[in-house]
Amino acid sequence: MTTTTVELSEPRGATNTRRRRVVGLGVLALIVVLAGVASLAVGARALSPADVWHGLFAEPDTDRRLTEIRLIVRTVRVPRTVLAIVAGIALGVGGALIQGYTRNPIADTGLLGVNSGASFSVVAAIGLLGFTDPFQYVWFGFLGAAVAGVVVFGLSSVGRGAGNPLTLALAGQGVTVFLAAMTTAVALSDQKSLNALRFWNAGSVAGVGFDVIRPMTAFIAVGLVLASTTLPALNLLTLGEDVARGLGVNIALSRTVGILAITLLAGAATAACGSVAFLGLMVAHIARYLAGPDYRWLVPYAGLLGAAVLLVCDIVGRLVVRPGELAAGVVVALLGAPFFAVLVWRGKFRNA
Repeated sequence: MTTTTVELSEPRGATNTRRRRVVGLGVLALIVVLAGVASLAVGARALSPADVWHGLFAEPDTDRRLTEIRLIVRTVRVPRTVLAIVAGIALGVGGALIQGYTRNPIADTGLLGVNSGASFSVVAAIGLLGFTDPFQYVWFGFLGAAVAGVVVFGLSSVGRGAGNPLTLALAGQGVTVFLAAMTTAVALSDQKSLNALRFWNAGSVAGVGFDVIRPMTAFIAVGLVLASTTLPALNLLTLGEDVARGLGVNIALSRTVGILAITLLAGAATAACGSVAFLGLMVAHIARYLAGPDYRWLVPYAGLLGAAVLLVCDIVGRLVVRPGELAAGVVVALLGAPFFAVLVWRGKFRNA
């Protein structure tokens, strides 16, 4: 009597898809690394690869030129490069998550009111409390973003439309409009607050030190961990709440953890570098095109794309108006506005 052994294996198509996705992640990671190296070399003063290497690793030198290079690389370009990577990852992941939880293809992290909450808190801290040090008012920005996110989520969780993605969008829009009006009122009454608002609306990764980046990175790390725990449930939620509930998903818990993750990610990034519009919206759609609808792959793609796009936009901003520079958020908006218009046009075209 012979025993036949049946070897179970994945379909070839599934294996090829996984291999393609892994390769894609590797390519995106390489692009982020190359963009990071370019970010260290490009600026008002261009540096050669040898200069960058010296600035990163060389010991203090008596040569004045080499000392200046070390200061430029270590105190200016390394912090803004790290911030661009960290904030880009946070906004990219947050954008993918908010589109999944709201089932709204044109949703962005600003939908939860975190951008307007951070803006109002920073302006209030400067205008009403007199804080001028970024390390002081950035915490108010994070607190304001978190409170705005909690308020929006709370408003969308009560009443007849509780838990409905449309209710969440309407609550977010209402809180955003209210906080924008309050921010304008405070800023117009105080010149320092008005200057801070200008910076905030531009969205820049320059001028922020590691004293701010380190704690914000810790909050972003927590947000990423929370986000990773919700991805299987989010995949099921895209099939519909009834199907997800039937498959054992605790919808209320999943949505709560997801919104908390989005608030931490977007709030920390916005507190550190200001409002960067359209980034999450753009990279979430590009990630979906490259990785498919599975959020276990879509979210890592969106994070790496967010880092790459923000880095490249920051580099472009340093080059186009040299010796000055455009804020990275301005360059992102210049790309994002036509991208948003194309999304709307394609939606209308398909529905025609």
